[in-house]
Amino acid sequence: MEVDKKDRMLEIFFRLMKGEDISAQKLAAEYDISSRSISRDITSLKTFFDLNYDKLGKPELVYNNASKTYHLNMDSFITNAELLSLAKLLVGCRAFSKEELHTFIDKLKSHTTPQNRSKLNNLLYKELNHYTEVHHDCESLIELIWNLTEHIEQRRYITITYLKMNRQKVTHKIKPLSLMFSEYYYYLIAYECDVPDQYEPHFFRVDRIIHIVAHREHFSLRQSQEIDDGIVRKTNHLMFPGKTQKIRFAFSGPSVQAVLDKIPSSKVIAVENGENIVEADIYGDGIRMFLLSQGSWVRALEPEEFVQDMKAEVKRMYEGYFVTNNLQD
Repeated sequence: MEVDKKDRMLEIFFRLMKGEDISAQKLAAEYDISSRSISRDITSLKTFFDLNYDKLGKPELVYNNASKTYHLNMDSFITNAELLSLAKLLVGCRAFSKEELHTFIDKLKSHTTPQNRSKLNNLLYKELNHYTEVHHDCESLIELIWNLTEHIEQRRYITITYLKMNRQKVTHKIKPLSLMFSEYYYYLIAYECDVPDQYEPHFFRVDRIIHIVAHREHFSLRQSQEIDDGIVRKTNHLMFPGKTQKIRFAFSGPSVQAVLDKIPSSKVIAVENGENIVEADIYGDGIRMFLLSQGSWVRALEPEEFVQDMKAEVKRMYEGYFVTNNLQD
C-alpha cells in the first residue's frame, strides 16, 4: 500500500526516535520512491529539528559517511549504557514482581534499535531468568505506591490494614507523609492518629499494606512535624524507627569507605591505633543491625547508652550460641 508523504515522514521520524540508523537508498526502495524524494524528507526533518531545537532536546541528524546512514542524536535520549545500568538497577533492587520487572525493562528496550535490543536481551538474559522477587502481601505494589502518593499530596487521613512481622493483621489510622525506598522495600512514613503530639514518625512497609480506606477529612502539620525526605534517608538505616542521636564507633575493617557509603551522615574524625574513628548522626535502631553485621571490625564508643545496647546485643548473640551448643552436647 502506498504511503503518502506526511505518513512517510512520521514513520521516518519515529524510526529515528527509536534510535534506528536510516539509509536514504534503503528507504527509497522500501517506500518504492526515488532517493531524491527521501532526501527531501530528510531535509524537511532537519529543518523541523532546527526550528524546534530547544523544545525537542537539541536534536541533531548526523550523517555517517562510512555506512551512508543518518542517526538522530538528542540530549533526552537514553543511551544503551544508561538503559543497561537502569535495567540492572531494577533487577538488583528486587522490589517488583517478575511480571512488573519485565514490563519495565521491555518499555526501556523499546527506545533502542532492534540490533541493540537483541544485545541488551543477551546481556540481561541470565539475570532476568533467575530473578527472584521479594515477597509481597499486596496485590500490586506499583498501584499501591501511586495510590499512597495521591493521599500524601492531598494530606488525607487514611486507615490501613497492615500485616506486622509476626503476620498479625492490624489497622492504623494515619497521616501519610512520604514514600521512600531502602534495602529491597518501599516504606510509607506516617504519623499515627491515636498518638497525640507525635514527633517521631512510623515506618510501614508498603508491600505489607493489604487494604486502604481513604477518609474525607484532611490533616495539617506543624512546621516541627514536617518531614525532610533527604534527612530521613541520610540518617535512618534500614527504616527502623527510634530516637535521633550522634554516635561514634571504631572501625578496623579493610574498607572504611564501604561503611561511609552505607551511612551517608558518617565521617572519619580520627585514626587511632589502626582504627578509623567514625562519627554519624543517626535516627532509629537500624544502625545497630548494620554495625553488628560487621562483626569484630566495629567497636561502639559513644554515647554510653549506644555502647551498652551493642554490648547487650552481642551478649545475647553469644548466649544463643552457648545454649545451642549445650543442647547439642
